[in-house]
Order: sequence, then structure tokens, then C-alpha cells
Amino acid sequence: MKTIHRIIICSAIAATLFSRPALATEVQNTNIYGTEEINHLGLSVSKLDETAAFFIDVLGWQKAGEKPDYPAVFVTNGSLFLTLWQVKDPATATPFNRRQNVGLHHLAITVNSLDNLHALHDKLKALPNVRIEFSPEHLGDGPTTHMMIRDPSGLRLEFIVPKKYLMP
Repeated sequence: MKTIHRIIICSAIAATLFSRPALATEVQNTNIYGTEEINHLGLSVSKLDETAAFFIDVLGWQKAGEKPDYPAVFVTNGSLFLTLWQVKDPATATPFNRRQNVGLHHLAITVNSLDNLHALHDKLKALPNVRIEFSPEHLGDGPTTHMMIRDPSGLRLEFIVPKKYLMP
């Protein structure tokens, strides 16, 4: 048998024995309607102006539009696109309880470095309309690191630095 054939056969055997299942391939094979990533996420908020300002002024996102008669504000960071919808009567709106209500448990936003996560944490600590649920800490055994906050409307937001940004 030629050397090149031995290499191909050995490579195929090694790939079979030592590789993880290709989850993306498995999903694509069962994704019969071609659904892809999240196009946008619509969130009902009790404090539209403060919540929009949080995303724009604090996180540095951009306002992508608005619909004053609804009212709604659209914000984006270039990857994520959020629609912030003002509830009809903020005074009587029921705050979300992650253990008792069906709905969005939290929105996790990737941060690209541990330094940026800590800088964001420092900035958020100084804001009176943001509540920090927990400061940056390892997720499980780490190294992925995250923190959880409540924005001005009480939305639960997680900021997370995945392992891929922490390992050389």
C-alpha cells in the first residue's frame, strides 16, 4: 500500500475515534426549514428612554430607529438587534420573575475580553438605575467568566466572556 493511502486511512480512523460529534452538522441535517440565527429580539420595557440610553450611552450601541407612536426604540451593536417596546402602563406592569413567569429568563451578551468585562462592571457599579445581581465570576469551573445585572427596566442581562477569549 502506498504511503499516501496509509496516511488517508489512518487519518480517517483517527478522526472517527478521537473527534467529537459535529453538532452544527447534526443541526443542519435536522433543520428542514432553514432557520438560522436570531434576527432580532423584542423586549417589553417599563422605562423606554432609560433602557434605550443604557444600551446606547452605557454599552455604546447605536440607535437604529424608533417608532414613537408604538412607542419603540431599535438598538444594535452591529451583531445583535433589539427592539425595545414600551409597556402600556409601566405603573401596573408586572415585573418578570424568572422562577414564576414564562418568558425571557435573561439575555446573554458576549464580551470579548476579561478586561472589558471588568471595565463594564466598574461602569455599571456607578449607575443608580442598574442593579448588579452578581459581579464577574467563573461560570462553573471556569475559565468562562460572567456577571448578571438588571437594566433600568429590570431586564436580566448577562455579560459573558467565553472560554475562547480567555485561552491563548
